[in-house]
Amino acid sequence: MSKSMSTTAPQKSVEIHIRRRANPDSPAYWEQFEIPYRPNLNVISCLMEIQKNPVTKSGERTTPPVWQMNCLEQVCGICTMVINGRVRQSCSALIDNLEQPIKLEPMSKFPNVRDLVVDRSQMFDHLRRVHAWVELDGTYDLGAGPRMDQDQVAERYAYSRCMTCGCCLEACPQYEGDQYIGPQAIAQVRLFNMHPSGKATRDERLEAIMGDDGITNCGNAQNCVKACPMSIPLTKAIYEENRETVLYGLLGWLRK
Repeated sequence: MSKSMSTTAPQKSVEIHIRRRANPDSPAYWEQFEIPYRPNLNVISCLMEIQKNPVTKSGERTTPPVWQMNCLEQVCGICTMVINGRVRQSCSALIDNLEQPIKLEPMSKFPNVRDLVVDRSQMFDHLRRVHAWVELDGTYDLGAGPRMDQDQVAERYAYSRCMTCGCCLEACPQYEGDQYIGPQAIAQVRLFNMHPSGKATRDERLEAIMGDDGITNCGNAQNCVKACPMSIPLTKAIYEENRETVLYGLLGWLRK
C-alpha cells in the first residue's frame, strides 16, 4: 500500500548583517537579522521590515536600525551606504543581485552619527567654498540665456547630474580628513566655470581648489569615476581643472 507524502519547500529568507553604533562616541558592533524573502526587495525594503519588528536572528529584541532615505529613485543620494563592501545607494540595491549574508555599513569617510547614518556636511561646505552656483539676484530681467556650444552643453549636463551622494569620496584613497577637497567639488568647479555666466566668478573657484588640500593632492587612483553611480566624468573634470589652475597660476605670476 503506497502512502502519499506531502513535502513543504523551505521558506526562503534574507540574512542581513548591520554594523551599528548607538551614538558617535560609542563603539561599533554587528547585529544579524533574518526576514522572509519576497521578490523585488531592495535594501531599504529589508530595513523597513526589520524596523517593524527589530528582533535579531538569534531571537533577541533590539532597537530599530537607523538609516536615511528620501527619493527612493537614486536621485537624492542620501541613502548611500556600503553594501557588501561596495559604496552605493540602498534604494537601487536589489536583494536578488546581492550575495548573502548582506552586510550593511555606514560610509567610512564621514563621521558616523548612528548606525548607517553619517554626517556629510563637509561635502556641502566644499560646495560653498568653490562657489558652486551662478550669481543671479533676480532683481531685473537678464534677457535670453547665453548661447552655448552643444558639446559643452552635453558635458555640463553630465556634471550637473551629481547628487552629492559621496560615493566618489568614499572610494577615493586621498579623501581623508582635510587632506583633499575631493573629485565631487572639483567637478562642480568644472560645471560652473564652463557656464558663460559662471565665468564671472571663475577665479574664485580656481583659488578655492589651489590650497593645501586642493586639486594637486589627487593621486590619480581613478576610483572615483568607477564608483560614481551617475557615470560622471570625474577624471576629465580633474584633468581640465588641473590645467586651468596651472594656467591661472602662471598668468598670475606673470602679472606680478
